[in-house]
Amino acid sequence: MGSRRGFLAAAGALGANIGLGGATTSAETGPVGESCAATAVEPFFGEHQSGILTGLQSHSYFAAFDLMTTKLSDIEALLRAWTSAAAQMTAGNVVASLGKDTYSSAPASDSGEALDLGPARLTLTFGFGAGLFVKDGKDRYGLAAQRLAALVDMPAFNGDQLVPEHTGGDLSVQACANDPQVAFHAVRQLARLAAGVAQIRWAQAGFSSDSASGETPRNLMGFKDGTQNPVAPPPNGRSAGSTRPALSPNEVIFVGEEGPAWMKGGSYVMVRRIRIALEHWDRSDVDFQEQVIGRHKRSGAPLGGRDEFDPADFQATDKDGNLIIPENAHMRLGAAAHNDGALILRRSYSYNDGLSFIAERWPPWRQGMLYDAGLFFIAYQRDPRTGFIKIYDRMSKLDALAQFTTHIGGGLFACPRGIKQGEFIGQDLFQRA
Repeated sequence: MGSRRGFLAAAGALGANIGLGGATTSAETGPVGESCAATAVEPFFGEHQSGILTGLQSHSYFAAFDLMTTKLSDIEALLRAWTSAAAQMTAGNVVASLGKDTYSSAPASDSGEALDLGPARLTLTFGFGAGLFVKDGKDRYGLAAQRLAALVDMPAFNGDQLVPEHTGGDLSVQACANDPQVAFHAVRQLARLAAGVAQIRWAQAGFSSDSASGETPRNLMGFKDGTQNPVAPPPNGRSAGSTRPALSPNEVIFVGEEGPAWMKGGSYVMVRRIRIALEHWDRSDVDFQEQVIGRHKRSGAPLGGRDEFDPADFQATDKDGNLIIPENAHMRLGAAAHNDGALILRRSYSYNDGLSFIAERWPPWRQGMLYDAGLFFIAYQRDPRTGFIKIYDRMSKLDALAQFTTHIGGGLFACPRGIKQGEFIGQDLFQRA
């Protein structure tokens, strides 16, 4: 098993530091043993940020940050430091002192909990929220003119019960790894380096099943999650052995010529913390659950089909003339065929934060102790206005699954293009400012 090695020098030595990460190689996409999984490395540098098309890792830790500084130069220095630290951590190295600089009061050394754990396929994906450009009507950093038209304020969807303390943010970081401690460690170090400039607004840990046969992961409702993803690779990076749809990522995920230089090859990520009334779901018959989802629970096939990736027949009826896939079934309402071709790449994780007392807040279920658990929905797309927002506006009003789910947090972030060695995250944006 590999160990975390090496040290991170001052932010001014960025080029030398991040060059170390460039010598690593991508993890294999075939089945791997435990020791290989610990030492496998996902490349940090590239045309696109890692953690978007990367095969799904087993654990995630997402954090949204609020900016505290009044200086644009502080943010640029922070992003330089984050880039350097991210390149080191994804290569399996520890993060040491940045030295004295103009903004950071961070402790001198890595917290150490990931020593000897290896890279574990760690990826770090960074995003910019609308608050970086304009917040409370103020152009805090002179970036208002650079705000992207697609980086919209979130509309109010039917049934939303968003908690302010778990919604929004100026910056975002998602760490994904095959070890939960490696993922948490990475965000912890970035938060440490941000001292005095940014602080965590909210965070969410998540996990995903990792089927040895390479099948689509299941969510906490027991159904396969991500079957309709339009873009390869399969969710866990292995061959699904089936006819999974595979469009070009440039068609669905990545910004093209419509974006400024810092977003060409970037993507928009929509995250939603969705609480699921698992106690009530568990009391429902499987036949009813399948009608709600529109798929068979065991195989993942659309109702009326046999295999997970069989095309759905939305016109098929039973002997009584009833639609086999109900009009309000989750998968029907989310299908591109019913949303003018709208597509997104799902990269979601389940979450379980224990129990909590619920009193009159999470309709339609009102009782005492409930699981604080559900789905941390993550979707990447080329434009959220023609992606998630278009799809979910209709689903929020008609989806049969809504009787079991409540959206209680999340945000929308613009994830810049990939990073080349010698650059820092979003460099083109700050050079234009």
